[in-house]
Amino acid sequence: MSVVNSVREVQVEEIADVEPHNWLNIKEAPAWLISLGVHLLFLFMLASFTRITLLDSENAIISSIEEIDDNVFKLDPTIQDVVGTAGDTALMTQSMAAAPQTSVEQQKAMQDQLENDIEAPEPIIDDLMTQPAKEELMAAVEVTGETDRPDGGVAGAIDRLTLEIAAAAKEKKLLVVWLFDVSPSVSKRRNEIADRFENVYKQLGILDAVEDESALRTAVAAFGETTQFITKDPVSDVKEVVSQIRSIKEDTSGDENVFSAVTQVSKRWLSYKKQGRRNMMVIVVTDEAGTDAPANLEDAIMLTKRNGIKCYVVGNAAPFGQREVNINFEIEPGVFVPAVSETGPETVAPERIKLPFWGQNSYEVRNISSGYGPYALTRLCAETNGIYFITEETSGPKFEPADMRAYHPDYISIRDYSSKIEKNMAKKALVMAATATRTSKRNLPNLTLEFPANTDNVLRQAVTVAQKPVTEFDYGLNELQMMLEQGLKDRPKITEPRWRANYDLALGRVLAMRVRAYGYNTILADMKSSPKVFEKKENNAWRLVPAEDVRSSPSVRKLGKQAQEILNGIIDEHPGTPWAFLAAKELDQPLGWAWQEIKLNLDPEGNRVRTPNPRFEEEERKRNEALKKRGATGGKPLKI
Repeated sequence: MSVVNSVREVQVEEIADVEPHNWLNIKEAPAWLISLGVHLLFLFMLASFTRITLLDSENAIISSIEEIDDNVFKLDPTIQDVVGTAGDTALMTQSMAAAPQTSVEQQKAMQDQLENDIEAPEPIIDDLMTQPAKEELMAAVEVTGETDRPDGGVAGAIDRLTLEIAAAAKEKKLLVVWLFDVSPSVSKRRNEIADRFENVYKQLGILDAVEDESALRTAVAAFGETTQFITKDPVSDVKEVVSQIRSIKEDTSGDENVFSAVTQVSKRWLSYKKQGRRNMMVIVVTDEAGTDAPANLEDAIMLTKRNGIKCYVVGNAAPFGQREVNINFEIEPGVFVPAVSETGPETVAPERIKLPFWGQNSYEVRNISSGYGPYALTRLCAETNGIYFITEETSGPKFEPADMRAYHPDYISIRDYSSKIEKNMAKKALVMAATATRTSKRNLPNLTLEFPANTDNVLRQAVTVAQKPVTEFDYGLNELQMMLEQGLKDRPKITEPRWRANYDLALGRVLAMRVRAYGYNTILADMKSSPKVFEKKENNAWRLVPAEDVRSSPSVRKLGKQAQEILNGIIDEHPGTPWAFLAAKELDQPLGWAWQEIKLNLDPEGNRVRTPNPRFEEEERKRNEALKKRGATGGKPLKI
């Protein structure tokens, strides 16, 4: 209709322009001529309208889905990857992209622009199919800046490090600094690396990773209480290095100042990087977390990061939420002693409360793997774009990396970490509670579950002794509960899965422990006031076993219900993780207690009579002698 009106307006204007010439007055024109003009005008309008419709139909959109050929709309992934989301095409709306080009010149201009701006890459599939083994080795490892668990332990880590060395050496000249822990527990690992050392460099030479020997230089240092420079200067021939690695003397001081050592070797050989225009990497070989992180971590990160020095670590997995892991250490050939190794935690501050698992074997619980390296060393790798290689896990349960991917610790500075937890009361309360369970002078008691009952007096005395530490412990549990409940208001604001799981596990376990402590003292009080009678005369003792019946007040039973809801929620929300494992462990046994009569070998005073075991006594004698040689006293586990 608008087309018709516009045409009519044009005709009126033309007629108005003609009138002043007066060569033919329209009033004087015959009727047939006027009729002819009107019909011609009408035909002209129809022709114009049809032409416009035909032009539009050339670009008409097909509405039938079945007529679309899927192959026409397949995108080339290689080009899409090159363009990305930040290119010019990202600025085009859907309507602009669908609009037809009505001009040949516009289409040609757009084509020229695409050809100039976008360089089509080589076909990726063909490249991969024809890639030689040499090129695969020279490619950079994709997990740079993260934790990695290569197959094959130390050997697998060295193979992966060969890739990193080859990639860096191909780029330009390279200095590799190997930094070995001198602890006795690392001697086996040092020898494993020495065995493969020449092979690593031989492999690099065979693959022509470097054009000449001087292009790849190697330096070796060691750390313990102090830093030792094994090679005075970096060398090209690694044969002499192998024997020097094997001759590193052990340090039994227990101090591992690894971050001070990283700083010292970086400063000592920094000139090779700056003046020699080399890449530089530091490879730390250890099995612990280091003892000087509070004093030297930030300086080590600042120096290496500023100068582009990549740091790698061949180390152990940190125990989940704990600083130490319990191991049996072979102190002498065939002689194993209890020992503790400081390989954690994986976080800046404790985020897991330290509570016993009453009535259960807690060995595996103490040695759960976090799936990550210790915080400080892993952060050093992350900040410098290196890799922390986990070559040895803890002896306890382990978890799939895919399930743990969303539970990455916070690899940020201690100052930023403190600022982060200050902004959320639930996080702050969790760290306070977890720290309190590790620094409090109040002991974490293991429950007495077996009670001699030769006589009622012996039974009452044993019950009284067992009640006292649990009563004191429940006072501490009450403090933890109040501390954690201060953060309930901010709990919904937590977005990170790791923090949610940590907070919920802490609160759920504290509530469950309170119910167990209440029930324990209640059932002991009943036994003390009214001792039970044995059904079998040969029995002479009582044992407490878990039971569904929580013999306490309604408020305590309510706490038990809340604990079960929280712990079951963890299992549902965080499957396949340490938090779900520990929540299930807590729920494995009921919260109540019941009596079970048993027979023990007791003397008249109610003391256990132990049967001598010559083999055990001989092993104990050897252990004590070996510990004495090392200066270990007091019956405490050896610190390695």
